[in-house]
Amino acid sequence: MTSKGNAHNKLAIQNIHNANKAPIMRATSGRLEDVARGGAKTWKTYTTRTDRLHPRPSSTRPYTSTSRTRPKTALFFPGQGVQRVGMIDPWLESFPNTVKPLLEEIDHTLNISPSLTHLISQGTNAELTATQNAQPAIMATSILILRVLEKEFGFDTKNTVDVTLGHSLGEFAALVAAGNLQFASALKMVRRRGETMAKCSASSNSEMGMIALVCEPLQRDETLQAITRHLSQNQHLQCVIANVNSKTQFVLSGDISHVGKVLDHIRHFDSHDPRAVRLKADSPFHSPLMLPAVDLMKKLLSTPGSITFSPPNTLPCISNVTALPFSSAEDIKDLLARSAAEPVLWHQSIQYLHQEEKVKRWIGIGPGKVGRNLVGKEVGMKGVDVKGGGVLALTDPKDLDEFLRALEITGNAGEEEVE
Repeated sequence: MTSKGNAHNKLAIQNIHNANKAPIMRATSGRLEDVARGGAKTWKTYTTRTDRLHPRPSSTRPYTSTSRTRPKTALFFPGQGVQRVGMIDPWLESFPNTVKPLLEEIDHTLNISPSLTHLISQGTNAELTATQNAQPAIMATSILILRVLEKEFGFDTKNTVDVTLGHSLGEFAALVAAGNLQFASALKMVRRRGETMAKCSASSNSEMGMIALVCEPLQRDETLQAITRHLSQNQHLQCVIANVNSKTQFVLSGDISHVGKVLDHIRHFDSHDPRAVRLKADSPFHSPLMLPAVDLMKKLLSTPGSITFSPPNTLPCISNVTALPFSSAEDIKDLLARSAAEPVLWHQSIQYLHQEEKVKRWIGIGPGKVGRNLVGKEVGMKGVDVKGGGVLALTDPKDLDEFLRALEITGNAGEEEVE
């Protein structure tokens, strides 16, 4: 990364750190110091980088592709907000032999009424958007699509992909795809996680949620600085920087009326006018209000025999909290729990893989195309690139022919092995 790029990266992360250190969630102010202490480690990791974003641990050496004929490849998964009633139906109709047993496994694992597969296929939008349903529905649909690729088309994940990552909730699917986490364990965890997050939101007397802000290029950091200043001077505001999605977009989380006040202030007094988009999320994810979900995850992840992890020795997976590969099973447990209340460093994750690890091919699996669009804009590619890379996505069976052709074209790009 260039020194200029490093400077922008450090500034953006320091802005997030400063903004989120403020005790803005009074209901959980006694616990906020825990999050700040946990986050301090993350920020120190970033702010002490020099010529590299981070020295790659020896346990993640398998980034090196064993193939001399394909580009280095990342497999990524979407987060909450992409749910849609009926999103599994085309897959069931097209590939019943693969999909039906998986749907039965999903319902048997969760054992809820109405069943999750019923909610996905025939529920209402309101039912599916409820976070306790949306989280397992999105994760399960993402893995379902991956299983169709593997079983119906011979997609060999571990020999086709060099690294996995997922946006927020998508981190669970990424860990499953990497072989670090069993599907059934992930399914139960995201359901319990979603239930706890829903209770966190219900305990508030205010309307909670998330709003994405889209800035002009090169204005993101200035806007973050303005928000940081305002939050530090008005610590009663329940608003935090929750996601950094791209060089032009980030997300605020908290009390919607307080988020509105922050926006009004920066527009009137700081001459910043980002476009605001309300997200399809009924909870203020990645904020201190989600600390009970952190506690739940820590309990689930530390209970002997409840969750089975495999060390990340074969296929690395990127953490949302650090924007770096998980280094061990204990690292996964710690960071996966913390991610419920800490910011998603998606932009930094893409930068790390694109600029430091030289990933050329990006494969998005799961419902919705938001993730593909974010990645495509960040790496400057859409579809198949003439040099053998590209940003590909599979969300629906009707896209399979184009997707498989793109895989074949990019898989035989003739790129030399990356050291």
